[in-house]
Amino acid sequence: MPMTFFCPPDPDSRFSHTDISNKLKPSLSEILVRFYPLAGRVKDDFYVHCKDEGLPYIEARVKGQLSEAIRDPVPKEPHKFYPYQLDDVKCLTVAVQVNFFDCGGVGVSLLFSHKVADALSYVHFLNSLAATARSRDGSIVGPQFVSAALFPPKNMAGFKSGTGIVKENIVTRRFVFNASAVAALQAKYSDFITEEYLRSPTRVEASSAFLWTRYMVAIKEDVNPNSMYTVLHAVNLRPRVDPPLLDYIFGNISRLAIAVPCRYSEKESYDVLSPMRDAIRKVNGDYVTKLQEGNRHLDFLKNRSEGVSKGGVVSFSFTSLCRFPLYEADFGLGKPIWVGSGCLTFKNVVVFIDTSSGDGMEAWVNLMDADMAKFEKDKEFLSLVSSPPNA
Repeated sequence: MPMTFFCPPDPDSRFSHTDISNKLKPSLSEILVRFYPLAGRVKDDFYVHCKDEGLPYIEARVKGQLSEAIRDPVPKEPHKFYPYQLDDVKCLTVAVQVNFFDCGGVGVSLLFSHKVADALSYVHFLNSLAATARSRDGSIVGPQFVSAALFPPKNMAGFKSGTGIVKENIVTRRFVFNASAVAALQAKYSDFITEEYLRSPTRVEASSAFLWTRYMVAIKEDVNPNSMYTVLHAVNLRPRVDPPLLDYIFGNISRLAIAVPCRYSEKESYDVLSPMRDAIRKVNGDYVTKLQEGNRHLDFLKNRSEGVSKGGVVSFSFTSLCRFPLYEADFGLGKPIWVGSGCLTFKNVVVFIDTSSGDGMEAWVNLMDADMAKFEKDKEFLSLVSSPPNA
């Protein structure tokens, strides 16, 4: 999970590069005492070996202005602000790079391994680091490492964790939907309200349905009738456990809700919203209990991984960081004026992030280059994009 937090120049020039470095490095060391597994190394994609090896911390000078970096960011450009390429992280859990711009602005970049934790744990670590950098008074709420007790380790033989990773021919585009576009999408999919789901779709539900439908229309000539096309949504399990878990439970306490949309061939359209809602609803207390008790879920993942590898299953995944307090991450430099992500190594993945104003959404879309060439020309899709795609 790559994220960069672009902090504006200090108008009073109170902090030199040395001051900022002396603020962030000790804070990182202090916070690692609480998040101690992050100072270890991932072994065999199965566990973290803790030997207090620490994590990489790099500082870089950027020849240019912060305003230039965020004016119309191209997704591949932020990668120069990260200490490693995503596929070079390997056994590391976290890596940090602090970028100093000529204007005095700062970009704090973090690479966080999804092998060890989900987005909620990432944000907990991030905001704990920011709070420590602002005021090292020890008042943060520390993480709880009890996931192994909640979900005992299983035999992972036969499960390919790298399924879906593509190192070549993948393209990332950043599309922005302003508040009016998001409202239009919610209104568009309100037609799917049923007696079972009386509420209007959320902005993430509506945007997911719209993006997947336009993707399927864009690639319709290449659709394999013998393949199963599925929509995946990351779901936080903490509030679905009985009794609910605290947000501070650290780890990958999330699972994917998998929906198979219904296609109406005579209309060349899809009902994706209802199956998607059904799939998310089924990730409930009973689901979590079965997850804890046996190997059914792991066996399912192994079979699905095999299906994806052979092309029998074509997945399209969504994850949302909307409403996460990313713009509250003040490292003592002021709140960020923009939070950006970067290119991923997984195809058919969309990451939603709030716009800096909070009323719109950014969609970071990762597709194979041939699919993206068709997708980004779809007129209905482009009619709702409030800023042009980045070349």
